[in-house]
Amino acid sequence: MSEPLHYRRVHVAVTAFLALFSLVGFATYGLPFFYDFFVRDLGWSRAQVTSGNAFSRLAVGPVFGYAAGWIVDRFGPRRLMLFGILIAGAALVGLGAVSTLGFFYFCYLLNALGYVCGGPLPNQVLLSRWFNRNRGKAMGFAYLGIGVGGTIVPLLAYWLTTEFGWRVALQILGVLMIVIAVPMAWFVKDAPDDAGSTDNVSTGTDTIASEGTMRPILRSRAFYLLAIGSMCSIGAVGGTMQNLKLFFGLDVKLAQAEVAQIMSLVLAGSLIGRIVMGFLADRWARKRVMLLIYLLVALAIPLLFLGDHPEARWAFALLFGIGLGGDYMIIPLMAADLFGVKALGRLMGIVLTADSVAESTSPMLVAAIRDHTGSYNGGFLVLVSLAAVGALATALLPSPRRQ
Repeated sequence: MSEPLHYRRVHVAVTAFLALFSLVGFATYGLPFFYDFFVRDLGWSRAQVTSGNAFSRLAVGPVFGYAAGWIVDRFGPRRLMLFGILIAGAALVGLGAVSTLGFFYFCYLLNALGYVCGGPLPNQVLLSRWFNRNRGKAMGFAYLGIGVGGTIVPLLAYWLTTEFGWRVALQILGVLMIVIAVPMAWFVKDAPDDAGSTDNVSTGTDTIASEGTMRPILRSRAFYLLAIGSMCSIGAVGGTMQNLKLFFGLDVKLAQAEVAQIMSLVLAGSLIGRIVMGFLADRWARKRVMLLIYLLVALAIPLLFLGDHPEARWAFALLFGIGLGGDYMIIPLMAADLFGVKALGRLMGIVLTADSVAESTSPMLVAAIRDHTGSYNGGFLVLVSLAAVGALATALLPSPRRQ
């Protein structure tokens, strides 16, 4: 007798939780904790340190982003996810041994490839295939993995660095990623056995969903508004997160322990954001939820201008964290409402590739402005502007019909 559908859905949700816990929570939000060590110990500039993420995403995203989406639609997300987890874990192990920029960039290429293959893209498709009526809750639960992993990793990285040094700490984190995420992903199924196991949605674009073709999607105004809105908001989020340790550690000159606490609070706030926004996404129009999330990001970043005041630091961490929690989660929900799930892998492959370009280039731009001017103020203004444009594009999206 086959396993009851409820338990299979629980398995899917937990698998996505642990994959995002590792690949995004540990790798994406854990690596910036080590940036100031690269600056201090290896003598690299802020722009060089943040360029690893930028160059690798630019090299991997456009080449593999759409291909990964096509593979997911054609062969299912499981095998791609397993490959991504292994590659991303190996990248952190390698980063613990870097001494040259060339090897640093190579490890970041592996990390970016792991993110594309095992991160949000396959997990979003996996969850969308298994859930519909409660898709917002399922996506919210899975994306809690990012918040939990991101909350834990600064404190864990601080402790490991204190005990073993930053190089060994990075390598331990890489091994932990593989140990945590691989077992559940190994046994997950790509989709329900019966197509009727998921509820159907009427979005007003049923022809797109039923044909599973990208041509009508790429001709629609909504696609470009969704892409622009998500690119700008994700760019603002990425530019902020990738520079937090450098800003608080080297410019504000906070102690390592205090910076770890701030970074942990940001991701703890993201837990609240994912729970609240996932709950709202099943009850409100998702366009309204998306706009709320993007406005929170735009309102939080200006608090960094007051970064030398403790109250402003903690207010920023909580408010920005809540916005961060919903930012990545809401994009596939809105995409599924607008265009259905048949071509969701390819659609998200394009959108996430565009998001990855913005997420990777904005930190390097902000760091370069800091290196050139001696202040983060200009960079923070760029990030606020990006977040505002993202909110405007979201406001112009059509409101899809959902059943």
